Amino acid sequence: MPGYDYDLLVIGSGPAGQRAAIHAAKLGKRVAIVERKAVVGGVCINTGTIPSKTLREAVLYFSGYRLKEIYGESYAVKQNVTMTDLLFRTDYVIRHEIDVIRHQLARNRVEILSAEASFADAHTLRLKYLDSQGYRDVTAAKIVIAVGSSATKEPHIPFDGRRILTSDDILNMDRLPRTLAVVGAGVIGLEYASLFAALGVRVTLIDRRPRLLPFVDAEIMDTLAYHLRENRVTLRLEEEVSGIEPFDDDRGGGVKIHLASGKQTNAEKALYSIGRTGATSRLNLAAAGLAQDERGRLKVNDAYQTPVPHIYAVGDVIGFPSLASISMEQGRLAACHAFGVPTDSLPQLFPYGIYAIPEISMVGRNEQELTEAEVPYEVGKAQYREIARGQIIGDSTGLLKLIFHLETRKLLGVHIIGEGASELIHIGQAVLAYSGNIDYFLDIVFNYPTLAECYKTAAFDGINRLAR
Repeated sequence: MPGYDYDLLVIGSGPAGQRAAIHAAKLGKRVAIVERKAVVGGVCINTGTIPSKTLREAVLYFSGYRLKEIYGESYAVKQNVTMTDLLFRTDYVIRHEIDVIRHQLARNRVEILSAEASFADAHTLRLKYLDSQGYRDVTAAKIVIAVGSSATKEPHIPFDGRRILTSDDILNMDRLPRTLAVVGAGVIGLEYASLFAALGVRVTLIDRRPRLLPFVDAEIMDTLAYHLRENRVTLRLEEEVSGIEPFDDDRGGGVKIHLASGKQTNAEKALYSIGRTGATSRLNLAAAGLAQDERGRLKVNDAYQTPVPHIYAVGDVIGFPSLASISMEQGRLAACHAFGVPTDSLPQLFPYGIYAIPEISMVGRNEQELTEAEVPYEVGKAQYREIARGQIIGDSTGLLKLIFHLETRKLLGVHIIGEGASELIHIGQAVLAYSGNIDYFLDIVFNYPTLAECYKTAAFDGINRLAR
């Protein structure tokens, strides 16, 4: 596009920004990514998704969680796990993923501009270089904002990164606490609460809502709540935090969490996790004719266009669901729309993965949604303990649940909790994408022994309910 330095400028090198940049480059466009951090990958690679999921794997290994069903609750690979133990694998994976991203961008001839960007006008970004005091203005025909988010901080909470932390501080913890209070039972709060509980930390989980993750199937969340309580997690739901204060004593001190109901919880450390705020404060959005909401997020249409048509926004900066996989797809769709390339996408079949211990995944509709829509349905369930593979791996508490239309048997939703849930979900996703019914699972042959057999068992369970 003549008259501009670039056809597309992407602000942010997280999953959404990477996918937008690479896809535009594959269309033959001149593309650059502006990244204000010293490393690429954004929050996903450096402090968010990749570190937390790698940390989870380290916890599962050292705690012996997967084998406790077989060898007993006292079993552990290592009795006194340290942060050094947990972070060794995390550091390795982060370094590897950063290298992979740099290689992908270079291979597709995407230029990386190490600078902090702000708008000078709707087509111009002012770059402040990280390694100098210099500035440079660059122009682009299309711009994608993919700056991600940071942990939301309430001004009245005395965050210190040592006793009172956000999820961005977890990797910098000096040691594992004996007790931990987690404020906010969103996806991030739940994941970290279950992770630390698996290590034997006494966790108190506090949330103002009456139930955990309302967008997840209620039966699945009830199962997770049972697992959390089995791991000695105290759930304080419908409770609001009125204040947090650090205190010192002869044992090293801790924090006091005051609840609006008058209750008080003490812990060595507190993880404050009430959501994420879009990282838009430094962008000077007004110069481009844009404005963020109170959480720093941008409003977009179905094509991920902001109110300024040639400026797009994707990823965490536009809010829910803030999942890396969906952010990548948003980046691809935005790049295609920007350059007039037709695309197909199935947002109603985006899978969700929640990497708690045990993990949860789902695709399609849940019982609550179908009930509200007055859709007649039936369910079929398979317990991992019914499957040979479940016994082999020591997961006797997992559950796979199929929801299908009462009359047509068309598959409507799949909900899983247990080992491998985020992998298993894609079988159901494929059947949903092709409008299949549960008879497919009756007719197909699965490898034995596998967790995938749960689909056949759940389908038989559902058909038997119809027969009765």
